[in-house]
Formats: sequence, structure tokens, C-alpha cells
Amino acid sequence: MTRAPQKRRLETRAKLLEVAAAIVQEQGYSGLRVEDVVARAGVAKGTLFSHFKDKDGLLAVLIGDEVMRLLDGMEAAGAPQDTAELTARLAPHLNYVGQDRVIFDLLLRYSGTTAAEPDEVVTAGFIRQVALLTRWIQVLQAAGRIRCDQPPELLSEGIQAFLNHVLGVWFCMEHDDETPPAKALTPYLQAWLQPIP
Repeated sequence: MTRAPQKRRLETRAKLLEVAAAIVQEQGYSGLRVEDVVARAGVAKGTLFSHFKDKDGLLAVLIGDEVMRLLDGMEAAGAPQDTAELTARLAPHLNYVGQDRVIFDLLLRYSGTTAAEPDEVVTAGFIRQVALLTRWIQVLQAAGRIRCDQPPELLSEGIQAFLNHVLGVWFCMEHDDETPPAKALTPYLQAWLQPIP
């Protein structure tokens, strides 16, 4: 008898996520309002809050899922052969996060990097990204294409820091949409990963 309520709860959660994703598709992450989600889903606010701590908790799931999808694509593309390919592999992630300040703020706050409010889904994506970068760095180091004087984990965490820096500057400055954040990342990666003579 306990299966029916659990099934209903899972269906309600799925419906809330589906509705929220549709609203984000129409209005962007900044346009998501709890009132709109519950109205379209046909549930009370309390129901949404029984599934998600708050609006940011709902957004964390949506954003975390998209980050995981992007990481799937990065992994499927294989290890880059040089710094230019590494930047190209990171570009979809940068472009996604760069499309809306809400995404950047939430990822930064919930990744655990600021020790503010870690979220399991977002933290898992962050850890997976650093692990993927570490594997790629190992391949590039073995091929002699990047510096080998530092451990791959340190170089990978540095890349993650540059990603956050580039995006932070992107949102703090006036920018045109024709200059993607990946272009700003290129000189940092070249300097950071350049082989030591």
C-alpha cells in the first residue's frame, strides 16, 4: 500500500521539473517563478516545497541535470590533443553558464567551492568536471603537449578556477554576445598549461 503514495510523489516531482523546464525554455532561468510553476503543475506551493527546499533547489536540479548532460558530451568527445581542443571541449559548458547570471551564481554557491551551501547534484557535477579535466591533463602530459612540472589534479583545479574567473568577469562587465567566454579562457589556459622549457 505504500507504493502508490511513493509513485504519486515521484510523478509529482517529475511534473514539477517538467513544468519548470518548460518555463525556463520560454523565459530563461531568471524568469522562473514559483507561482508560475505551481499554477501550471496544478499543485499548491507547499507541494513544491515538499520536493525542493526553495526555488533555488528546483533550479539546482535543472541546472545540475544540464551540466551532467554537457559533461556526457565532453566525455564522449574524448581527450583533447592540445590546449585549443581543450578550450573547444569546455566551450559548451562556458556558453551554457554564460547565458544567465542565475546559472553562474547557483553553480558557484552550490558547488561547494565557496563553502556557502553545497548541493549534492551540483557538487557531483563539479567533482565530475575536475575528474574529467584531470584525466585529460594526464593524457596531454603523457604526450608532452603541456607542462609536466605540476600534478594533473592541481592543473585541473586551476582550469576550474579560470572558468569561474572568466565567467565572473563576463557577468561583471558589459559584453556583447558575439564574444563567447571561451575566447576569454584561451590565453589563461595557454599560459597555465604551456610546457616549461
